[in-house]
Amino acid sequence: MERKLGVCYYPEHWPESLWAEDAERMVQTGLKLVRIGEFAWSRLEPTPEAFRFDWLDRAIETLGGVGLDVILCTPTAAPPRWMIDRHHDMLAVDENGQTRGFGSRRHYCFSHEKYRAESARITRILAERYGGNPHVTAWQTDNEYGCHDTVLSYSDSARRGFADWLKRRYGTIEALNQAWGNVFWSMEYNDFEQVDLPNSTVTDPNPSHVLDFRRFSSDQVVAFNKIQVDILRQYAPGRPILHNTMGRFTGFDHYRLGTNLDILAWDSYPLGFLAERNDIPSSVKKP
Repeated sequence: MERKLGVCYYPEHWPESLWAEDAERMVQTGLKLVRIGEFAWSRLEPTPEAFRFDWLDRAIETLGGVGLDVILCTPTAAPPRWMIDRHHDMLAVDENGQTRGFGSRRHYCFSHEKYRAESARITRILAERYGGNPHVTAWQTDNEYGCHDTVLSYSDSARRGFADWLKRRYGTIEALNQAWGNVFWSMEYNDFEQVDLPNSTVTDPNPSHVLDFRRFSSDQVVAFNKIQVDILRQYAPGRPILHNTMGRFTGFDHYRLGTNLDILAWDSYPLGFLAERNDIPSSVKKP
């Protein structure tokens, strides 16, 4: 099997006058693959329903024209600012009840149904336009699930989703009480809607409650990803679909995520992670 070396590239960051030169240098360096688009939603859809694909059309043609294969990403890891105005409750909430706001990336809750619908919408629009493009040889969903501690969210959307997940898992509230040992400290529930998320308790929450919340949160990541994968399978048949995991994140089940993908990739940051080890000489650690 031929080994291909690739690179991440962000044409939206650079003057278009540099694209052709950059592409030629990639080829001269021996690169074969270019991954683009994972953080470009604000340039693809600057305002709601007003799309700008002209620049992406030209970028793909520039890269593909010199023989580079393009991996096109769905841009859902970085929703634009107007999306927050449209769905103000889509932001994740930390264990202290503080909203994790706009201003960096991964600012969404996996359980928010309307953001899932927005993600499906932009994925479908991209797949319809580029699914048959000869230069787009593979697709990537989102970017680095779990990065920045973003699997767990204590939002209202997560609470509602968790209650539904528990109903499907246990069937009856009596079965949940039995499985969790809720007779201890009089923690029994009368209805699934009474079950809050396991944060802000006086002392440590019931460990069975915590475990199921983490199982639920992992399932939400897998379900979020599958929505995009199913759309890409429909509109870009025959093109491999991957996701780029990274780090030592155990907040979701990577094996279950991988069952829907052709490739489960891994982003390696050797200097950053090596510097966290105690056996690395201080001379090579970050200052």
